[in-house]
Amino acid sequence: MSRTATISRQTRETQIQLSINLDGQGQANIDTPVGFLNHMLDLFAKHSLIDLTVQAKGDTEIDDHHTTEDVGICLGLALAQAVGDKKGMVRYGHSTLPMDETLITSAVDLGGRVAFVWKVTFPSPKIGSFDTELVREFWNGVTNHARMNFHAIAHHGENSHHLAEGVFKASARAIRQAVAIDPRQGDAVASTKGTI
Repeated sequence: MSRTATISRQTRETQIQLSINLDGQGQANIDTPVGFLNHMLDLFAKHSLIDLTVQAKGDTEIDDHHTTEDVGICLGLALAQAVGDKKGMVRYGHSTLPMDETLITSAVDLGGRVAFVWKVTFPSPKIGSFDTELVREFWNGVTNHARMNFHAIAHHGENSHHLAEGVFKASARAIRQAVAIDPRQGDAVASTKGTI
């Protein structure tokens, strides 16, 4: 079974084509007009082992908000499509990850219900030209469209770049766990309801 997805999104603000392969090797081909987002998506692919291709254009002459949020929406839609019926899938994942002086926990449930909990505060409003609040907007977009529970907690940290990077790496590793196939589970889903 191929666990892949391709999403195209066209609005008056952005044009995005995004493809994923859940059973990849973490290969990334990223081209957006937002340099910091490119860096974070590269990290996401590497640490999730999800092959990720993103081609995006957006109204960055205004700011980076629409492009960043819409790429998150597309990633969420792709995750929802690629997991299919979720048979054999672990479903849950979590990672507590150090990034220098920063410590981040990310936990996810791909069970089909949406909950978004964000306990990350950035000490500066920008990382270079990138608004730090857009890290939250990205993951909120992923969460709503993947239909998952997502919890991000910064236990401590002093550097905004490290905090953002920690969130992307920890979340990538949590999602990597959640989408993994458990051979002991066979064709069953990880729910007593029999469906998720």
